[in-house]
Amino acid sequence: MNMPNIAMGSDISESSDELRSDRFRMEREADWERLDEIVTIMEKGRGKHVSDEDVLALPTLYRTAMSSLSIARENSLDAGTIKYLEALTLRAYFIVYGTRTTFWGWCRDFFGGGWSRAVRGIAPEILVALAVMIAGALVGYYMVEADNEWFYALVGEGMASGRVPGASEETLRETMFGQTEQEGLAIFAAFLFSNNAQVSILAFALGFAFAVPSILLLIHNMALLGAMLWVFDSRGLSVDFIGWLSIHGTTEIFAILLAGAAGIHIGRNVAFPGDKSHLQAASIAGKRGALVMMGVIIMLIIAGLLEGFARQLVDNTLWRYIIGGTMLLFWLGYFFLFRRSRV
Repeated sequence: MNMPNIAMGSDISESSDELRSDRFRMEREADWERLDEIVTIMEKGRGKHVSDEDVLALPTLYRTAMSSLSIARENSLDAGTIKYLEALTLRAYFIVYGTRTTFWGWCRDFFGGGWSRAVRGIAPEILVALAVMIAGALVGYYMVEADNEWFYALVGEGMASGRVPGASEETLRETMFGQTEQEGLAIFAAFLFSNNAQVSILAFALGFAFAVPSILLLIHNMALLGAMLWVFDSRGLSVDFIGWLSIHGTTEIFAILLAGAAGIHIGRNVAFPGDKSHLQAASIAGKRGALVMMGVIIMLIIAGLLEGFARQLVDNTLWRYIIGGTMLLFWLGYFFLFRRSRV
């Protein structure tokens, strides 16, 4: 006797829930559809087709949809309505609060002034990093000059492959000229590129430790180069060695300089935040440093291409200096002379 009554009660309850959900949707659906239409147009990159009235209404419509979603969840309305509102509010969130730009727009902003502004923003740290790197090269040079055993501690006999203190001028010269295959100093160049890429990343990443590890990395890396320079200089080949290195070195070493400076910039702001909190100062410096590092990666790729092709194809010291000097002037001009104003 009671079963039909229970079934009937269940049907009435379900019908009531459906009516309540339908009424809820009908009262607010016009706003949802308007928001959906605006978001769809802007997602397609046609923001210019959105009227000023719709642009002004967008934040209000978004908050209304969020409120509707909250009510729908609280009252356990039908799953379809909740799913629709979740998707709509998520899409609207990225339109209201997200940065809307295309990949090519980002590239235009980055190469058209963003990268160079970030580099100029760490100019004091670049000078510090430059001084540290010069000091590191001098330390490596004079340590090996005082005691040749330091060469093996800094460079390592395996990596040097015969380019060691005491090697003849003829042996050293052969490694720099007439090498169209990956031999001679190619092993050293490959090591330098791999090592310098690691140093660049670490010098930036460890900057948060008050920049001390970044400075030590720069010193050690340049001491290695200074040690190798002494070997060639001891046989009167320093000019040729620097010319060989300059083809890719002016780009590669510049990249290390910027990476180290970015790390020092972060460390300095962490240690001396000024009127900002330590966290806020680190966040601001980190964003600027990250922008610099994105460019550093590009520079390392270019240096790798120069090392892999130009260094093998150009067998004349003068032309090596011309290529390396041109690259250096290009980077200096781009970073410190290129002053595109913000739009």
